[in-house]
Amino acid sequence: MSAVIQTYIDTPVGQLNIVTDDQRVQSISFVMLDSFISSQETSVITEQASQQLTSYFRQAHTNWSLPLLIKGTDFQCKVWRYLQTIPIGETRTYLDVAEALTTSARAVANACRANSFSIVIPCHRVISRSGLGGYYGKTAGQELAIKQWLLDHERRG
Repeated sequence: MSAVIQTYIDTPVGQLNIVTDDQRVQSISFVMLDSFISSQETSVITEQASQQLTSYFRQAHTNWSLPLLIKGTDFQCKVWRYLQTIPIGETRTYLDVAEALTTSARAVANACRANSFSIVIPCHRVISRSGLGGYYGKTAGQELAIKQWLLDHERRG
């Protein structure tokens, strides 16, 4: 059994928690706390993830080559694969994605909420018809500020 390694990186919009084993990234998520967490744990995979994410925050890109341990239903994985086809700097509505996949907007939103790979699987590029929609299952607060920042960052290139 592989050891689970957890590390944190600072970004312009808060800390990211990166969880890996010896071979794959298990999750990438924003830390929604008022205080910063430090970590000394590292591995080849956490270093690779940290470097690629740091590069993204310097200049938005989609050149991900991280080995992800994706866990989800067949439907969730289908939605996540579709999200990875949305070009950087562009958005789609939940309804756009739903129509492309012949499902409901709510089902798409639920799949986005279950996404364990912030930024790499770009659920932040999915918005509602009337605004940003949600992020991390929230419709206001720090989560939406992060979503807006990511979209602005990607539009700037």
